[in-house]
Amino acid sequence: MIGMGYRTIKTAVGAGLAIWIASLLDLEFATFAAIIVIMCIERTKKKTLITIKDKFFASLLSLILGGLFFEVLGYNPIVFSLFILLFVPILVRAHIQGGFVTSMVVVLHVYTVKDANWAMFLNELYIILIGMGIALLVNSFMPNFKRDIENFKKEIEQKFEILLFELSAHLRDNMRNWDGKEILEVEDLINQSKSIAIQDVENHLLRKQNKDYYYLEMREDQLELLKHMMKIVAIFSSSSLDVKQKEMFAEFLENLSRNVHSGDTTDISLNELEELNALISKMELPKTREEFEVRANLFYLIYEMKNYLNIKKKLFAKRSR
Repeated sequence: MIGMGYRTIKTAVGAGLAIWIASLLDLEFATFAAIIVIMCIERTKKKTLITIKDKFFASLLSLILGGLFFEVLGYNPIVFSLFILLFVPILVRAHIQGGFVTSMVVVLHVYTVKDANWAMFLNELYIILIGMGIALLVNSFMPNFKRDIENFKKEIEQKFEILLFELSAHLRDNMRNWDGKEILEVEDLINQSKSIAIQDVENHLLRKQNKDYYYLEMREDQLELLKHMMKIVAIFSSSSLDVKQKEMFAEFLENLSRNVHSGDTTDISLNELEELNALISKMELPKTREEFEVRANLFYLIYEMKNYLNIKKKLFAKRSR
């Protein structure tokens, strides 16, 4: 709602400013400048530039072709309809169909005046330039999303702390009660923050990459692994067998839950996991089928946890390029 309110204020200021400037220059159809501002202001700078580009070239093309069309075939409704039928495919072919509505307003101005002269051409061109220039100016002021993204990242990390701790707790206590609501909550947080991160990228025209977006994608991939690991842990929960290796891995998860942050400590965690894996491998072999199944699932959890940590390691490798 805050973003929409900000955009509305910019639109109101820009529209009024455009009419004022067009009126000062004594241009005909001065209010059209305000309509252009309203139609060109988008949620991001990048989208605004794309919209302005489409509308400018479509309007310029319609002004030239429309004037020639009416002067040759006459100013009547049938000719106007014929012009639209021929003009739309040109816009589509040129990939500027987004400027169709604006271009039609320009053509209607020519049709209304019924005189495609040089003065008429300049009048429309000035209005177009004023409207699009004002739209570009007011939309250069964009809110800074960095603080919002950082707050989202902190909330996401808090949820990950809970998820890792609950994995640890379930390995220790198969009777533990947990509704898993944090899974849905963190999914929602990631989706919201990714949307804001995309807006942030499109508001920085010279920056094509966004480290925050990469971070959020990393958390999204890690979450999928955690959800899969929870299914494996459920197998432990259904078993009453208590083995020492379960406690060892549970302790690793608990320690990991205390160190969820945006920094790069993956090498330390991976080394600890390798040491844990080596230690478990040297332990006495399982004696029963149930012990074997528990040990096998435990090794699988260790494998998935390596993948979990390597996802974050790849993020920092990507940033360093």
